[in-house]
Order: sequence, then C-alpha cells, then structure tokens
Amino acid sequence: MTTTPTTPVLEIEDLGVRLPDARAARPVLDGVSLTVRPGETVGLVGESGSGKSVACRSVLGLLPPGARTTGRVLVSGRDVLTLRAKELAALRAREVAMVFQDPRASVNPLRRVGDFLTEGLRAAGTPADRAAARAEELLDAVGIRDPHGALRRFPHQFSGGMLQRVVIAAALAAEPALLLADEPTTALDVTTQAEVIALLARMRAERGTGMLFVTHDLELASAICDRVYVMYAGRIVESRSTDELFDRPRHPYTAGLLACTPRIGAGAPPPRPIPGRPVSLAETPPGCAFAARCPHAVPRCAEETPALAPHGEGTAACHRAEEGITL
Repeated sequence: MTTTPTTPVLEIEDLGVRLPDARAARPVLDGVSLTVRPGETVGLVGESGSGKSVACRSVLGLLPPGARTTGRVLVSGRDVLTLRAKELAALRAREVAMVFQDPRASVNPLRRVGDFLTEGLRAAGTPADRAAARAEELLDAVGIRDPHGALRRFPHQFSGGMLQRVVIAAALAAEPALLLADEPTTALDVTTQAEVIALLARMRAERGTGMLFVTHDLELASAICDRVYVMYAGRIVESRSTDELFDRPRHPYTAGLLACTPRIGAGAPPPRPIPGRPVSLAETPPGCAFAARCPHAVPRCAEETPALAPHGEGTAACHRAEEGITL
C-alpha cells in the first residue's frame, strides 16, 4: 500500500449511524468527520456514551446490529461501508489493526500466545517457521522478556500490562498503515499505562503508522496525540491541535472536561465536575445537546443546533465560540 505524507490513511466523512427507532431516538453518530495521516496520532475524546467507540469500530465495519449508515469511511481511499465480507476481512488482516481496552477479551484463554500471534500470518500464507520467527521479533519489539519462551505460554500467565503488549504485537504483525486504539490503557495501572503509551509512540515513530486513539482522559490525549477531536452526544463539537485545545478551548464542553481533570501541581485548583448528565440515546433535545449542562447557554442554544465551523486553528460547534468562554 502506497501513501504520501499528505494522503490520509483514514478519512471519515459525514458519518451517520442510526439504530432501529425502538432502540434509539437519536443517531449514535451524527455527521462525524475526521482524518488521520501517516505517522500522526489523532485523539477522539469524550464521556462514556458520546459515540467514540462506535466511530472507531466503524473503521473495521464493526457496527451495531441493525445499524443504518450514511456518509463514508475511507481507509486509504476505499470506503469500508461498501466492502464485501471478503474485502473487509482482507482490510482487517493487512491494512488496519485494533487494540481493544481489555486485552483478555482479545485472546482465547485456551490457546497459547504463539498460536494467537501467528494465526494471521499463517492465514496469509507465511510458512509456520517464518511466522514463529516473526512472532518472536514482535514480542521482542514490544518489550517481552524471553520472547521464545513467551510463545509457549498461555494468556493467564501474563500480567495485564504484558498481555496488552502481546495484543499490540499482534496488531503490528501485518505492519498496518492504521492502528485503532480503543482506550487501550484503561484497565492498567499508571506505571504500566505509561509504558504502553511510550511503546505506542515508539511504534508510530519507527513505522510511520497512523493512529486513532480513543480515550476519555484528556491528560492522556495530551501526552500522545497531535490533534484531538472532542465528541458529545454523537457529534464532533470541537477539533484542533493538542496544544491549542489545552491552551484555549472554544467549546464549553471541552473546557468542562479540562476543568474536571485532577491536577497535582502546587496550587492547582480542585477538579470541578460538569453539571448534569450526558444525553442518552432515548433523548432528542432541540438545539445544542450540551445546552442543558452549559452555564453560558442563551435562548438560541436551546433552539438552534450549532454547526461545526472554523474557529482559530480548528473548529467548534458553539454559538459563542468566539467569546472564548469556559466553565
């Protein structure tokens, strides 16, 4: 697969995902657009239920049962939503890989790690001995001690952090152009989390892999992402470079996420939670979905849905974005 620095490995264009009316009153995703370029890490952040994981999994065609879609999901120029089953399987095997939140849910507990790592390689026609050698190389690359011995071990014989390294090694086996990371460090302790993040950053730098990094933790996003998209109630409400997002957020929801992040520096203010609760799929509020939780809302906010428009070096979907308001 050939890409250039200016050609995105992922382009999501105006993606809409709707469930049957009996299951949801509003779209799970509503006009979501984002891009990831080679060697770039793009963050997708927001509270639970905002649609982050659905947007991420749509890249692999992993949509909820009965879902209806609009828009396009382009991986290196090919629309995933139009691919047949065989083409989709090939894309998952060679071009896109995913690291899930819980590594133990990604592996078969009854099979050895070596079988897990070599399965895809052997299915692609790689001889068994070469596949085993490649698996050892991958385990060594992600920092697994005694990679040869590790191939004979079962998943329960690894700690959570080490098993997540194994899952990352499997994701990198086919040298994908795009890596999807769906909250890959949530189940790990802080020290192991830092090690996994450093590993992902090194793999991106060495291999030029584009990465879509899904998280609810803005501090974590600031440590690894070049750009960040903020989601709320199935929509992108703000996007910009990481530095600008942290220095001057233009959407009150982004400012709220930053304000409720604990900080340990001397004199740091205590976290301030965002008032209210997220909008559920059973609700279809008029106007801005965040208006009921926003102390800066004006009557227009409850009547007119704000468009995602350019503000500064990024975009924001807020009627008062130019005022630079915060929570």
